[in-house]
Amino acid sequence: MARKSFLEAIRDAQFEEMKRDPSVFMMGEDLATNLFGTTTGLAEAFGTERVRNTPISEAGFIGAAAGAAMVGMRPIVDVTIASFIYPAMDQLVSIVAKSRYLYGGQARLPLVLRLSLFYGNSTAAQHSDRPYPMLMAVPGLKIIVPSNALEVKGLLKSAVRDDDPVLCFEDAGLWSSRMEIPDEEEVLVPIGKAAVRREGRDVTVVALAASVSESLAAAAELAKEGVSVEVIDPRTLAPLDVETILRSVRKTGRLIAVDPAHRTCSAASEIAATVAERAFGALRAPVLRVTAPDTHVPFSPPLEARLFPNKARILEAVRTVIGFDPAASPRRAGA
Repeated sequence: MARKSFLEAIRDAQFEEMKRDPSVFMMGEDLATNLFGTTTGLAEAFGTERVRNTPISEAGFIGAAAGAAMVGMRPIVDVTIASFIYPAMDQLVSIVAKSRYLYGGQARLPLVLRLSLFYGNSTAAQHSDRPYPMLMAVPGLKIIVPSNALEVKGLLKSAVRDDDPVLCFEDAGLWSSRMEIPDEEEVLVPIGKAAVRREGRDVTVVALAASVSESLAAAAELAKEGVSVEVIDPRTLAPLDVETILRSVRKTGRLIAVDPAHRTCSAASEIAATVAERAFGALRAPVLRVTAPDTHVPFSPPLEARLFPNKARILEAVRTVIGFDPAASPRRAGA
């Protein structure tokens, strides 16, 4: 076992996959400068043919990655900040997501796009978006959102080996977090399978990215009050492991979805709608969402700090659903 940071785990996953498979290569801006520590030693180990610096043109290098993937390579594209995906939306949505379908399965696109979620650190409106919800609506893309160092290593390695395009959203709030990672065996985390981080009987909390640790902290505090919270980490948003979530809600009867993205059309909204459709009879309280409001992210640290899910907001949501009195709720029209 070795204690690794989130960023070190990303670097190790890339190193191991490039060593294992010569068709794996990296491309992106400033890779040689190792700006964030995720490419340490890669250019020295594999050469600049496989660790390629690109011009500042997301549409250009994501389009090039799509072409490379279709002719047998497995590119890992470091898009850096998640908001930088917007200039390449035509390549991503029209080419990367659709080509396998448009060519009747004759084309494969085994490429990984790595995108950092930079919210919560005063990077202001243009650099703080969490765009995974809008991309959940694009068929043909797989979306992973790791919540710790072990998960990012295992999910990233699985993504590199997948024959479909995978978007890996990496929460910058987790970069310095550390945990023990096995170094004597291969670490793989399956895409499309959620993890139950804490078992409970009273409330189900489904949380994403750095909100998982906030939810676990809230659950630990609530346990002292006699409230048992089950915390589920989806790990993958597309495909979403609906059955694990439904199984939990049918046990607890309550759901809170915690998501750092904007409230409208968020991943939390999709989770809430799915539970309402498929497990409505099990619910003993309204479904609640703990998200960011539908507003642009300000530069001001005090203003920004109020926007995103945290332990206090999750505690408030759990206490709300636990204290819900069905007898006091408004009657439905015509009832």
